[in-house]
Amino acid sequence: PEECGGFGVWSGGDAAALAALGLHALQHRGQEAAGIVSLDEAGMFHAHKGLGLVGDNFGEAKVIASLRGEAAVGHNRYATTGETALRNVQPLYADFEFGGFAVGHNGNLTNAQALKRALVRRGCLFQSTTDSEVFVHLIAISLYSTVLDRLIDALKQVQGAYSLVALHNGALIGARDPLGVRPLVLGRLANGGWVLASETCALDIVSAEFVRDVEAGEIVVINDEGVRSVKPFGRQAGRFCIFEYIYFARPDSVMEGTPVYETRKRIGVELSRESGVPADVVVPVPDSGVPAAMGYAAEAGIPFELGIIRNHYVGRTFIEPTDQIRHLGVKLKHSANRPILEGKRVVLVDDSIVRGTTSRKIVEMVRQAGAKEVHMRISSPPTTHSCYYGIDTPRREELIAAQMTHEELTRHLGVDSLGYLSIDSMLSSMPEGPKGYCHACFSGQYPTATPAEPELLRAGSAAGLPRGR
Repeated sequence: PEECGGFGVWSGGDAAALAALGLHALQHRGQEAAGIVSLDEAGMFHAHKGLGLVGDNFGEAKVIASLRGEAAVGHNRYATTGETALRNVQPLYADFEFGGFAVGHNGNLTNAQALKRALVRRGCLFQSTTDSEVFVHLIAISLYSTVLDRLIDALKQVQGAYSLVALHNGALIGARDPLGVRPLVLGRLANGGWVLASETCALDIVSAEFVRDVEAGEIVVINDEGVRSVKPFGRQAGRFCIFEYIYFARPDSVMEGTPVYETRKRIGVELSRESGVPADVVVPVPDSGVPAAMGYAAEAGIPFELGIIRNHYVGRTFIEPTDQIRHLGVKLKHSANRPILEGKRVVLVDDSIVRGTTSRKIVEMVRQAGAKEVHMRISSPPTTHSCYYGIDTPRREELIAAQMTHEELTRHLGVDSLGYLSIDSMLSSMPEGPKGYCHACFSGQYPTATPAEPELLRAGSAAGLPRGR
C-alpha cells in the first residue's frame, strides 16, 4: 500500500540490529510505522512493530535482543491505503501449513479491492485494511506445494507495483513486479551474509557491498546455499518510477546504476536551460530541491545560497488547534534566511507542487523576508494525475496543477513567474533516456490498468511525501 522502505538480512549475525540500521537509512521512505520480524536457529519467528519512527521503536537494546536470529525482514510504512493503525504495520506475518511467513511490501496493487472482494467471498478473513494482506491470502489458498510456487501463483494474480522482502523457514525472498516500478537491490555483508534493501543507502549503513539490482519481474531466493534467481514473467520492458529520481530516493543512493544526486543536478541544468530568468540568487526549497538548485545555479551562472533553512527535528505538524497556529505550521519546518533574500531577485527551486499549500506559504515567507522578486522553478512537470503505484498523490481534483491554468497557478502562488521542467527534458535527463520509466503522474500514461475508482488513495495520510506541497 505504500512507497515504503524494505530491508532483509540472511546469515547476518545480529540480523535484527542490521535490519534496524537499514530501516534507519530508509526512514525517508516512511515515517508512519516500522516493524521487524526475525527468524532464529530453532525456526521460531520473533516480531516487534510500532507506530512512529525507527529510532522510537528500535532504540532500546532489549527490543533488539528480543528479536533473535541471523535472518530478519524489516519495513518502514508510509500509507497510501489503509489507516495508520498497528494492525497495518508491516512486515505482515502468517502461520501457513509450511510454517511461518513474513512479508513487507513497497508499492501499490491496482486490483487489490477486486481481489479482496473475491477472497472474502471465499472465506478469507482480513485482519488489516492494507492491500498488502492480499499476498498473504493468495499464498494461503494456493494449491501449489512449495513456498516459492505459491508466491509465484500469488504474484501472477496481482496487478500494479510491488517490491517484496519476505522471510520463511527456508529462505529470504526478494521480488519485483514485472515492470520494476519500485526499487530493490541485493548486497553482500562482510561475513558472507546477504542483504535486500529498497535503496543502496541502506547497504552503506551496514557496510554491505552492492551486488546488483533485483531485475524487473525477478524473484531472488536466498538461503545458506547462496542466491537463486527465478524469472516467472519472462522479459518485459521496465517502467521504473521516475519520481524516485526526482524526489523520493535519498540523494546518496544509486538507482538502476545511476547516482540519484547526479541525476537531480542534471535535471536542474535542464530546468535552467528551459526556463532561466535574470536573478541574483538561486535558493532551494530544502531538502529535496537542493541538488536541482545546484545544477540550475551552475548552468545559469547565478550564486547558489541557502536562503531557506530547514529544521530537521520536526516530523509532522504536532500542534494545529487553531487556524492561526495551522497557518504558522510551515515555519516549524522552514525559516527564511533574511540576509540572503532581502532586496534580491530570487529563483526558488523545488522538486514538485502537489496541492500547492506549502509552496504558497514558502513564497509568502520569502516575500516577507524582503525578496524583491520571486521566481519559482519546479524540477519536474506539473503533477496532473494521481499515482496508483505507491506515491501518495491525492485524487486528481486535489492536484492544483490539474485544476488551474498556468497563469492562475502563478497568481495563486504569489510568484513573479512559474516554470516547470517539460516532460521531454525530464526524460532526456534520465540515465536511460526517454524510455523505461513510469511518469503517469505527469503524463497520464499509466503502464497498467488502473482502478475503476480511486479508492486506493487515502486523502488523510500526512507521512512520507508531504501532502500540502
